[in-house]
Amino acid sequence: MNQLAVVPPDSTEVTGRSGARRTLLLASLTHALHDGFTDMIYVLLPVWQAEFALDYVALAALRGLYVGVLAAFQVPSAHLARHLNPRTVLVLGTLLSAAGYALAGLSGGLIGLCASLALTGAGGSTQHPIASAAVSRAYGEKARGPLGTYNFAGDLGKATLPPLISLLLTVMHWRSALWVAAGLGTLVAVLIRWLMPLVPTPPVALATVTAPDDEVAGKGGFGLLFAIGVLDTAVRMGFLLFLPFLLRNKGASLTTVGLALSLVFIGGAFGKAACGWLGARLGLLATVVTTEVGTAAAIFAVLALHLAGSLILLPLLGMMLNGTSSVLYGTVPELVTAKRIERAFALFYTGILGSSALAPVLYGRLGDAAGPIWATVAAGLTALAVVPLMLLLSPRLAPSANAQNS
Repeated sequence: MNQLAVVPPDSTEVTGRSGARRTLLLASLTHALHDGFTDMIYVLLPVWQAEFALDYVALAALRGLYVGVLAAFQVPSAHLARHLNPRTVLVLGTLLSAAGYALAGLSGGLIGLCASLALTGAGGSTQHPIASAAVSRAYGEKARGPLGTYNFAGDLGKATLPPLISLLLTVMHWRSALWVAAGLGTLVAVLIRWLMPLVPTPPVALATVTAPDDEVAGKGGFGLLFAIGVLDTAVRMGFLLFLPFLLRNKGASLTTVGLALSLVFIGGAFGKAACGWLGARLGLLATVVTTEVGTAAAIFAVLALHLAGSLILLPLLGMMLNGTSSVLYGTVPELVTAKRIERAFALFYTGILGSSALAPVLYGRLGDAAGPIWATVAAGLTALAVVPLMLLLSPRLAPSANAQNS
């Protein structure tokens, strides 16, 4: 029987306690930046729609290009970290993301914008597999808590950068706002280079991303977790794609749309902690079922409510919409052996980011055919589709994952 662990037992000796804290701080800062870079695109979609006369499918494809590249380079980034130090790859990726947004600000048309977003996505692909594995290796068997902090930081970036860009759009052209974002990314890259300790190089080759059955906690467990992550991400992307347009139809201004996105992401940040609390008391199965059913109900309520009521509900919706991902993310190390940690994270993020790229295109096509309201309804129904998969996964988890605490 395989012993399951997050990292090799001696990994905490590599950087020491102080180095581990610095690794967590810089990895969290990087997560906040890159997640903010990803989600501030939602604020820019209405601006690009007006400037380039794009329909919903084209808007979804524009964002899908960014996220598709982000997903495609997850595993290559993990490969590259075996030849260069992971910290170096993280610095280069952050600089590339900043350069992509700087070039987007200089682009003269849609083709240039697409190329620039692809560069930004390629740079962002280094963050998830490398930064999360760096935290995992720095803290060893005590990594679950720090990984939760690292995951929480991503939501802080989502809650900060979209409203910042929204505010900047009221005082400057969108191109200039992207130059400000590029400058912020460059600053973070410098901080990583000078303050983050060297990260241990992954000890095993990454020739394949498929974990064999004898290296997972239960047969089919990782595959089911992967499928649940894909569907959970699809719900989030589908809803967020149409939220700005739903709110505009309710009379919201561009600034209000930015505020609304901030409310969703702030709720999502608190959802990480709330779902951790629920998971400890209700078990993984009950937590995921509760959040997915609650997400569907809240999405339908937002469709029915007026603008003020929708804004009031958005933080609660954000808690359930993003909270599930934290529970799923924290389960990844429990389903693979220590030497597969980079591979497992790379595969999991490839799946959820691939869903993040493809789902908006599918929902966008539905939105063009049936309207944004029915496309949003479809996102709510997708959340309900997670429930039967979670029922299948539950027996394959360790007993402690589903046991209720007294």
